[in-house]
Amino acid sequence: GPIARVLRRADLAMVNLETAVTERGTPAPKDFTFRAPPSALTALKEAGVDVATMANNHGEDFGLVGLRDSLAAASRAKLPVVGVGRNADEAYRPFRATVNGQRIAVLGATQVLDSNLAAAWTAGDGKPGMASAYEERRLLAAVRAARAEADTVVVDLHWGRELVNCPIDRQRALAPKLVAAGADVVVGSHAHILLGGGYLRGAYVHYGLGNFVFYSRGGLTAQSGVLLLTMRGRAVTASRWVPAVISGGIPIPLQGAAATRAVTAWQSLRRCTGLSAGP
Repeated sequence: GPIARVLRRADLAMVNLETAVTERGTPAPKDFTFRAPPSALTALKEAGVDVATMANNHGEDFGLVGLRDSLAAASRAKLPVVGVGRNADEAYRPFRATVNGQRIAVLGATQVLDSNLAAAWTAGDGKPGMASAYEERRLLAAVRAARAEADTVVVDLHWGRELVNCPIDRQRALAPKLVAAGADVVVGSHAHILLGGGYLRGAYVHYGLGNFVFYSRGGLTAQSGVLLLTMRGRAVTASRWVPAVISGGIPIPLQGAAATRAVTAWQSLRRCTGLSAGP
C-alpha cells in the first residue's frame, strides 16, 4: 500500500511481525492465534522492510512446528528476524547492518507473554523460543555485547498494556536499564494504540507505536504511522512521526491539516511518559 514509499525511503526499516509464519501446527491455548503464509514475508520485503522482530505474544501461536516454519520461511525469503531463534543465543542475537559506514545492531525481545505459556515460549540453552525481557540479565548482557561492536544499538520491545496509552511500571523500569546498558533507541508496541515517545538520558525511547497492518474498526486503534529517526553514531539527531490511519487493514498516510492534527495529538502523548521533547 501507499505506506510502502515511506518504508522504502528509509536506510533501515523495521516492523514487529505479530504472527507465526506457517501453514501447519496446533493453535496455542489462548484467545487469539495468528498465522500467515510465507508470502507475507515477501510482501514485507517488497514494501521496504529490512528486518522484523518476532518476539511477541503471537510469534509461537502454532507451537514449535510453527516457530521452526517461521524461521525457515524467513531464511528462504532472506528477511532477517530478531527476538526468536532455535536457542537463546539466536533469540538474543542482534541483526547487524552497516549504513553509510555506521554499524547498527538491532535486538528484539518481549515483555508480554501469556502466563501459562511464558516458560514454554522463552528461548533457553538448546531450547527454541523468544527473547524474553523477563530474562532481564540475559537481555541486558546482549545489549552490552552489541554496544561493544556497534555505533548504534536499537532495542525493539513488545511491552505495555492493551489499550492503555501511558507506559506501565514495567516499561518505565526497564527503559533506563536498557539505556544504561548501551541502547541508543528503545521502541516497542503491543497496546494496539499509540503511546508517547521522547528522550531519556540522551537515548530515544518510544513506548508504543500502535497498530500498523492490522484490522481495525476505526477510532484510536486505527491511528497509525511510521517513526523516522535519524542517527549519527549514538546521537538521535532528528525524530519525526509520519501519521497514517488504517483503512481496510492498511495504513494510509495522512496529508495536510489532518496530518498536522495527528502529529500534534501524537506529541501530546508524551505528557505521561516522563520523557523529554529534546536530547
